Parts: sequence; structure tokens; C-alpha cells
Amino acid sequence: MAASTHTVTNQAPPLVAYDVFAADRALVEAVERHLEPPLLDEARDELSRLGRSAGSAQVQEWGVLANENPPKLRTHDRYGNRVDEVEFHPSWHRLLGKGVSAGLTAAWARPGGHVRRAAGFVVWTQVEAGNGCPLSMTHAAVPALRTDPALAAEWEPRLTSTVYDEGLRPASQKAGALFGMGMTEKQGGSDVRANTTSARPLAEDGTYELTGHKWFCSAPMSDGFLVLAQAPGGLTCFLVPRVLADGTRNVFRIQRLKDKLGNRSNASSEVEFDGTWARRVGDEGRGVRTIIEMVAATRLDCVLGSASLMRQSVAQAIHHSTYREAFGGTLIDKPLMRNVLADLALESEAATTLALRLAAAYDDGSEQERAFLRLAVPAAKYWVTKRCTPVAVEALECLGGNGYVEESGMPRLLRESPLNSIWEGAGNVQALDVLRALQREPGALDAYLREVGLARGADHRLDGAIKNLLTELADLDGIEGRARRLVERVALVLQGSLLVRHAPPEVADAFCASRLGGDWGAAFGTLPHSLDLASVVERARPVS
Repeated sequence: MAASTHTVTNQAPPLVAYDVFAADRALVEAVERHLEPPLLDEARDELSRLGRSAGSAQVQEWGVLANENPPKLRTHDRYGNRVDEVEFHPSWHRLLGKGVSAGLTAAWARPGGHVRRAAGFVVWTQVEAGNGCPLSMTHAAVPALRTDPALAAEWEPRLTSTVYDEGLRPASQKAGALFGMGMTEKQGGSDVRANTTSARPLAEDGTYELTGHKWFCSAPMSDGFLVLAQAPGGLTCFLVPRVLADGTRNVFRIQRLKDKLGNRSNASSEVEFDGTWARRVGDEGRGVRTIIEMVAATRLDCVLGSASLMRQSVAQAIHHSTYREAFGGTLIDKPLMRNVLADLALESEAATTLALRLAAAYDDGSEQERAFLRLAVPAAKYWVTKRCTPVAVEALECLGGNGYVEESGMPRLLRESPLNSIWEGAGNVQALDVLRALQREPGALDAYLREVGLARGADHRLDGAIKNLLTELADLDGIEGRARRLVERVALVLQGSLLVRHAPPEVADAFCASRLGGDWGAAFGTLPHSLDLASVVERARPVS
């Protein structure tokens, strides 16, 4: 007979069988705010279907299996032929296929597509963030390809397809295609102008032969890649197909897969080019200008990915605290734990609200919104991605020792959390990009100030923060050395403005008091005790 001490009590049930979208009030409200009424019902239905799938026990198990069975590199077949293929667990293909079918690469092809896709990306990558990389690269390749109308006409229908067609075949034979990207090299990193990969023109106009390497090449089993190489006219963007039109394999030698801290279900590779066929995208010497729109789109996905990780971390922490009892009551009712959970919820909602506002700017497409994005995207990428890791750490701590155990899923969230701050340019790169926008594009600052000014007069702490920001912007002495501090303020003021206008009063009040008013400590759980923290926590509770 089992001892009574082994009866399981006081353990939170798993957070399954729920609608990940509908349970996220901040996300639902952002979708309702940014989509036109004729699109809303369809968008809600599709996002709830995706949300119920993401919250199901079966799909969550796919995420676990994809993470526990990372991709394997197979350089040669049994006969010694070079194949350079990466093998994935079936769960990876199920996750990626579901993401494609849900329209997470189809934003450019439908009305309100960026907001709908952004919300879906936040929902779906909560299951397993690794499959977000090929979804992001494929989505982001479209604006770069539009530099060449002929290439766009050929490739865009494949990239925006909702059919996941795995396997290496000529793209013309596939119902859907995926794209990767190769920019950085081991000697240059973010300084892509230091790239040494060379591009030699061939007889056919616009075609080249590449020789060189890429230190980080994303999603190596994709059908095509945008890469940078040095042509006679300077650094240039190229399209490299994995399989050529005649069915032969292009030279694309995968040297190894990166052994990463997190993001382990996704393959990141080092590749060599040796007589690799490529098609020029844009003009010679304009590689950075050509690929920059792809980079901007992937940076927004870094913001979305961090918002997704934060939301799942907070949802798990609040769910656990709802059921776990200690010291005579449930954790969620304890004032100190409530303070921690409310603080985490504020960070998550601010990230989600900002990310969806950026997606809406893409849908709008006006000159003013493009100028706004030029400043807001790198600022958001800098700040939101940096907030992700401390949120994941604190949320894990809310589960105590249970959170430190792999089965809880929290260690996977923690290992993933630094990634988006590093990909597509780490913090200093984003800060310098903000400075460039301020110095070279006055329209960007005008558009930003117009946006934050929409909330002027609604909260004295926000008004004070805007005033202080303007003072900092007026003093350009030593601007690079204090760029991080400036960019942090740019992001916080924008988040504060959005929350004051769109969030419930208790959320906006708590955010402005802590992040803008300075009534906050150095760790989560240090909000002013007089705020309505119970309402903030309840709003973030994952209940459909």
C-alpha cells in the first residue's frame, strides 16, 4: 500500500486545452483595435483556431519533441555523394507546416495581413519558438525581392503560399517555398561591409558565381536564400536557390550546424560557396539598401518573438500561482506574489501592444508610418528583446524548484529568451540604427513625436517623460556613448503612450508610475503597493 505522503496534492495542473489567443486580452484588444471591422470576424475565428491548436496537449507535445530531438546534418549519402541535407523530427515538420498553413508567411498577400500575421506569430511561437525562424525569413524576403519585379513575380506567390511543401526540388515544381538568409561572416559579424565572399559575373545578365562562406546561415533546408557578396561594383544582394532549374543541386556546402544555447529545434548553419550559382537582386553595390527591408521585417519578428516568450512565461507563472497554496492561501492572493505577477504582466502587455502597433504601421504603408517604423522598429527591437530574459527568469522563479526542472517547460523559455536580442543585430547595433534615423531622417522623429503626442495631457508622468526625452534629443554631445539610455527612453515613452491610450486605467497607471515615474525598484515585484495590482494580474490570467 502506497504511503499517504506520496499522494500528489497542491500541484498546479498543466496549462493545456485552452485558446492561447482568446486568453490573451492584450493581444485580442490589439487585433480589434488595428483591424477594420469587415476583417475582424474572420481574423478572430482564424486566430482562435490557431490558439486552440497551440493550447492543445498534442501540439504542445510536438513542441517538446521538436526541442528534444534537434536537427541532424547529413553531408553525404550512403554512396559518398555530397547531399548537404538537414534531417528534422516529424514534430518539427508538423509545427512548421501548421505555421505556414495559418498564413504566417502570407502577410503581404491579404488585407490587414501584418496585424493578423503578427498576432498569429505571437500565438504560435509560444508552442516552440524554433519554427519561427523559417517563417520569419520567408515572410521578410518579400520586400527585398520586390526590388526586382521579375524575381518578385516568380517567387512571391510561392513564399506567400499557405502550403508547406517540404523537400529539395526545383522551386517551380513546389506549391510553396521557404527562404533563409546569409549575411554575416566570421571576420565581420554585424559589420557586413567587411564580407569577403566574392561574386563573379557570368555570361547571362544578372547571374553570378559565388565563392566564400557564411558564418550564420538561417534555415539551411529552405528553397532559396538572400545573401550578401562582393561584386565588382561593391557589396550586393543575391538570390541563391538550393536546387537549380534543371533539378541539380546548387553548391551549398553545410559545414556544420551551430550548437546553440536555445532555439535547438531550428537549424542554424555554417555554409561554403564554391562556384555557387546566384541571381543578383537589385543593383551592384546596393546590397545593404536592397536587403534592409528584409532586416527590418525580421527585427519586428524579434519583437514579436520576445512578446510571445514573455506572454507564455507570464501565463505559466500566473497559472501556477492560481493553483499553488502556501502559507495559508493561494500564491496569487499573496500581496508580494501579486506584486511580482503584476509587474511581469505589465512588461508583457507593453511588449505586445507595441509589437502590434508596429505591425499595423506595415499594413498602413503610408509615408508617415514608414518614417515612424524607421525609428520605432530598432528602438522596440532594442528594448523589448532585452526585457525578455529578466521576465523569463522571474517567471521561472514564481514556480520555485518546479520551474527549474525541464518538464515544466520554463528552462526552454529561459534558454530561448536572449536569442531575439542577438539576432538581426544586437543591442549596440539597434542603438546606433536609432541614432542614424535621428540624424539622417528628420521625418522619423517627427512621426514618432506625433505618435507619442497623441497621449499628451492624459498622464503627468508620461508628459514629464516626453519632456525629458526632448531635452536629451536637444543635446547631441556624446550621443553615441549614451545611446542605450536614449533608446531605452524612446521605447518606454512609446509604450507608455500606447498604454495610456489603449490599456485599462490600472495597467496604464502602474506602467507610468513605475517605468516613467520612477516609483520602481531594480527587480520585478517592486511596484507601488497602492496600485490596483489584482486587476492587472486578473487581466493577464490565461483563462479563455
